[in-house]
Amino acid sequence: MPDIYTISIVCFFTFLINVTESLAYCMRYAGLKTKQISIAMAFVTSTLLVSRLSNMFQAPLLGKMVDKTIMIGNEASLVQLESWFRAIIFAGFLGVLFAAFLAPTFVNIFEIAIKTFLRVGSLPKMFFMTISSPRRIIKLIKCIELPNIKTLQGISIKNIPKTFLVLNGLVTSIYTIGVLASLLAGAYLPDLRATAIQLSGIVNGIATIMFTLLVDPAGARITDQAVHNTRTAADVKSVVFFLMLSRMIGILIVSQLILMPATRYIMTITNLI
Repeated sequence: MPDIYTISIVCFFTFLINVTESLAYCMRYAGLKTKQISIAMAFVTSTLLVSRLSNMFQAPLLGKMVDKTIMIGNEASLVQLESWFRAIIFAGFLGVLFAAFLAPTFVNIFEIAIKTFLRVGSLPKMFFMTISSPRRIIKLIKCIELPNIKTLQGISIKNIPKTFLVLNGLVTSIYTIGVLASLLAGAYLPDLRATAIQLSGIVNGIATIMFTLLVDPAGARITDQAVHNTRTAADVKSVVFFLMLSRMIGILIVSQLILMPATRYIMTITNLI
């Protein structure tokens, strides 16, 4: 397969991963509107299956790109690989941007899905009921809502913790480059590439700890406060908006800036082991 096709497929999966993960933010707001936060959070896990499957298909293609770079074995091929990886990162940004455009529509769809699940009690059954019914398909089509001034009403950063948003952008940027940095380190250290690739965990591990301890609980707290009427629904809507915005900034700017420092960091640890 020509390299241009390989990179295009990888960019598509990266785009899809970021669309899915960004739209998962909308589930918080849909859960608040239906007063079914637990079901909404369970739906997040189901939605992220698309992301997991995309990662599964993407991984061998990324490995092939690194292997071909090592086989060529010159400086120009390493520079080319880095530029490909930067294109992949940019595809991730485009995915978040596209998800932001789809957000109003998917809030409506998720709201209907949650209400339907309450009646049906089974995700597969709900899915087949929907695709087999023209009436339900038309109902989903009517959920389409383009972003406009009305959808942005009530959004404000005033009552949202700023540290929480900054950390979300940082965590996202680290997740975005974790595997790419380890693969790039493996290309620079071909004799130790298996070790370098396995060390992606030392980059992603930092992001996982930050997300688990500092980011996810803060978002959950704001949502629960809105459920118990100590915050407004507009605050949750603002959280969704600014989580997407911080994710965009994290991928577009921070990920590009830290790709090579993270690569050198992994190369240093690889040489020390």
